Amino acid sequence: MVSTTTRTTAAAPGRSSLADPGHQAFVILRTAFTVAPILFGLDKFANLLVDWPTYLAPWIDGIVPGSAQAAMYAVGVVEIAAGVVVGVAPRFGGWLVAGWLAGIVLNLLTLPGHYDVALRDVGLLLGAVALARLARHHHGARP
Repeated sequence: MVSTTTRTTAAAPGRSSLADPGHQAFVILRTAFTVAPILFGLDKFANLLVDWPTYLAPWIDGIVPGSAQAAMYAVGVVEIAAGVVVGVAPRFGGWLVAGWLAGIVLNLLTLPGHYDVALRDVGLLLGAVALARLARHHHGARP
């Protein structure tokens, strides 16, 4: 019986091949977590996708100054900034987005009728953590 094995050599950190599935996953997640927060952040100013202030839990609305829409403007700025950080520094940006999504999940879990969206955002949070972990290897890792 003849056994054939295919050996692949791992590329050095920061010099991954586009043929490497791990690098492909990194590129997909980096692109998604750069573009999506920027687009959703911009929509906080337009409310085209949804009426964003309705996604703000009343207890948070009571804490932040101004209206719920004003709070959504601030959220939009943070989301745009987070998307830019992911694009520039995904090792840090992945964790930033994961933390931001944890806050969103907390908000949604305290807002009846939005548990399905909270569950989706837990999945996104895990994707952001995966991005941060992949970026350690595929984006200029330090020893």
